[in-house]
Amino acid sequence: MRKINKSAYVWIAPMIVSIIVFTLLPIAYTVFLSFTNYNMFHMDDYEVIGFANYAAVFGSSLAKVFLPVLGWTVCFALLSTAGAYFMGMGLAVLLNNPHMPEARFYRSLLIVPWALPATIAILSWQGLLNEQYGGINWLLSVFGLGGVPWMTDPFWARAGIIIVNVWLGFPYMLNVCHGGLQAIEKTLYEAAKIDGATGWQCFRTITFPLLVRLSLPLVVSSFASNFNNFGNIYMITQGGPARVGSQFAGSTDILASTIYKMTTWSNRYEWSATLSVLSFLLVGTFTLINLNLSGAFRSGET
Repeated sequence: MRKINKSAYVWIAPMIVSIIVFTLLPIAYTVFLSFTNYNMFHMDDYEVIGFANYAAVFGSSLAKVFLPVLGWTVCFALLSTAGAYFMGMGLAVLLNNPHMPEARFYRSLLIVPWALPATIAILSWQGLLNEQYGGINWLLSVFGLGGVPWMTDPFWARAGIIIVNVWLGFPYMLNVCHGGLQAIEKTLYEAAKIDGATGWQCFRTITFPLLVRLSLPLVVSSFASNFNNFGNIYMITQGGPARVGSQFAGSTDILASTIYKMTTWSNRYEWSATLSVLSFLLVGTFTLINLNLSGAFRSGET
């Protein structure tokens, strides 16, 4: 019988304790609050009310907040992830051209958005999108075009948020796709050219399918990150402009920022806990399904 080395548990004990204290206990407490009426009206006399909060999310006035915000959150995450991925892929294919001697310089230049501190970059974009003195509207006025209501019109506010998120995310996808391109065998392209394939046919039948297969797990994780991308939304628009008939969520609020407002602005801890649990279940389920479909959990072929 193999002897157990008990000293190993001493070394991993701090890690286990930190995971329990900083991860598992907050999750358990959040789940517990979602089954209570703990809010500003019941701070000392709260009680367990079962699934009433979950029923309220789908069947009462709270559904008017949750469902539109959920729809925008999914659109925001999908458009941000897809935009950053395809932009990064296109630039990676261009920079992978052996006939471009300046590729290293351009690649170094294009990762600047990734190298900048995120807070500084986001606040810079907040200034650029300002309707009165922002650089973008000033540039449009130089060409005789009218200013865009980036902060007051729901459509343009959402468009601006997605533009910022794509700008911040494409350098990561550029590096992911560039690494994937290096892993594709050059003999595949040589064989295709011998068969008379054009550059577009090589990309469509070789580059794109293999690149998607290699990068899909990272794309899924990027979608999950964008689904909960609280910082970009809150620092640029704070969820605005206001949405008619909703005190908890503005036109650009996603689930993460809505939960934050419910907690800090309205002290509705039970509803924010309920939405947190639902958000976790949605992202976790989507991620597991996509990673299973992509084969990310397979250890090898049998």
